[in-house]
Amino acid sequence: MVMGFIKVKNGDEFISRKKKFIIFSFILLSAALFCYWQNNDVVITKYEVTDSKVPEGFEGFRILQVSDLHNKRFGKNQADLIHLVKKVRPDIILITGDLIDRSRTDIFTAMDFVRQAVVIAPVYYVTGNHEKSSREYPELEKQLLESDVVIMDNYSELLQKGEDSIALLGLEDPYFLPEASRNEVICDTLKDISAGEEDRFKILLSHRPELIDLYAGENIDLVFSGHAHGGQFRLPFIGGVFAPDQGFFPKYTSGINVSNNTSMVISRGLGNSVIPIRIFNRPELVLVTLKRVL
Repeated sequence: MVMGFIKVKNGDEFISRKKKFIIFSFILLSAALFCYWQNNDVVITKYEVTDSKVPEGFEGFRILQVSDLHNKRFGKNQADLIHLVKKVRPDIILITGDLIDRSRTDIFTAMDFVRQAVVIAPVYYVTGNHEKSSREYPELEKQLLESDVVIMDNYSELLQKGEDSIALLGLEDPYFLPEASRNEVICDTLKDISAGEEDRFKILLSHRPELIDLYAGENIDLVFSGHAHGGQFRLPFIGGVFAPDQGFFPKYTSGINVSNNTSMVISRGLGNSVIPIRIFNRPELVLVTLKRVL
């Protein structure tokens, strides 16, 4: 007589598999929550810039930098982002390019932020490479001007506090400039827009941080830049991993960088573009307070 045997699953083996599934699910959920936090929780980074050329009337002047939004939304009607802007009480707001993303342009979302920002403080803006290469930029430009945003592309303006003033300069993004003549054109433009302002404290809005030596060569005092997205992924003791126009392990991705007498503030930005995720690199607003040397 042949007897058949049916193998019954061991209860311990079933429990072990269940534990592994629970652990794997927990890890997956934790990773998803971490990534969501890293890409949606905005940090405010604060700096003080001290310079002997800062006039008395601009002591304590608060400058908020917004960069590389890439039409990302932070809360309904940008409520979360606007709450943070109001919280820091800026005297002016500088937007250093890439309000929109050329591959998935959403002007409405970008302007949803801008229209509320101009109520808080005067807004000044320069183009980034995404605007310069987008067919929809003329419509964005029209809406920015209608919202009383000052477009600073290759333009200068004096900011006045009583009898004191500082010079605000802006460079349009050089996306379409030929590589062979780009640096020469940028330097000539800087000379033109800063002519006669040698003795004034000069602030420049320019999207690209890798051009810091050109800014320093024209004796700009303070530059606000973006573009690098903080290197996208940031590693301890190393910094950013990759940035456009700088490649792997870029030099200029975040913080204050100095060349000669020029200080450059680099925002890590708010949104994403080609790479849709940030790691150890939360979206950032930058607040700079001007101080005089006593």
